[in-house]
Amino acid sequence: MRRSFVRLLRAALLALLVCAVAVPCASADGDDGFTIKDARITESSGLAASRQHPGIYWTHNDSDDGAYLYAVDGSSGETVATLTLTGVGEPRDVEAISIGPDDQIYVGDIGDNLGGTWPYVWIYQLPEPAELRDQTVKATQYVVTYSDGARDAESLVVHPKTGRVYIVDKDSEGSQLYEGPAELSASATPGSNVFRPVAPVPDLEATDAALSPDGEILVVRSYFGSIAYDWNGGKLKKRERVGVPFLGQGESVTFTADGKKLMYGAEGANSRVEPEDAPGAGGGGSSPAEEEKDASGGEDGQGVKAGAAVAFAAVLVLVFLWRRASRSRGGA
Repeated sequence: MRRSFVRLLRAALLALLVCAVAVPCASADGDDGFTIKDARITESSGLAASRQHPGIYWTHNDSDDGAYLYAVDGSSGETVATLTLTGVGEPRDVEAISIGPDDQIYVGDIGDNLGGTWPYVWIYQLPEPAELRDQTVKATQYVVTYSDGARDAESLVVHPKTGRVYIVDKDSEGSQLYEGPAELSASATPGSNVFRPVAPVPDLEATDAALSPDGEILVVRSYFGSIAYDWNGGKLKKRERVGVPFLGQGESVTFTADGKKLMYGAEGANSRVEPEDAPGAGGGGSSPAEEEKDASGGEDGQGVKAGAAVAFAAVLVLVFLWRRASRSRGGA
């Protein structure tokens, strides 16, 4: 019996080893998911993949934090740089971040917790630093209004080729894509940057959005769902549903720098950022049923979780075999 047990034990250990090898390791680009470890980041509400620094993701808190941006390493989850913005007022409700042409960072202080009553909101623009270290960076502040009145919004994207800024408002009855002027004006006068509706986004109460690096696909997310649209010159055409990992209060999304994956984030201390295949990157879209499956731990983007489950099962087998062998020896 003892020899049989040893053989079974070796087989189980071999299975564990195979499982460990089969589970992919975190990539240098941080596109296999990570946990934000900075104790200061408790309300990560926007996410943008750096083009200049591979594997780095910019994020920020929702409100009550000040004018700060955090550069998070997608491999370790550690903050590698904190930017303090000058040239802007006291932020009210920072909800979105996007990177445009020439490595320019755009920050959307566009939320309105009063239900769309503020007469104007703000966008901040700053150059992404060439060196990742704690530093103070001067930003340009733009005053933004809407042609059809004040509203709440949590989604801002910048077209990677034209540099034009767009906002998707947050409306439970159907969101809208708003287009800003061809060039933003730094004038402090309200009305200098009027955003106008150009396309409906009817299926989601948008909490964030992201444009693909080639500017061809817009992904809009809500708390629990996500839809991809062909950009179509800003006249959106619905393309497909996209899987969303369940992370709690889902607040952010960005394409990876190569456009192959979407990275989804959420609010909360030690929040997770998880990947899904991007539309057109080989993973395809999801039906609503498949999306629900993905959100609860389906096959799409769940290789690490599946490997961990197999490893756990192998451990259970080891425990069972050990107990069985112990009982056999005790009864001998």
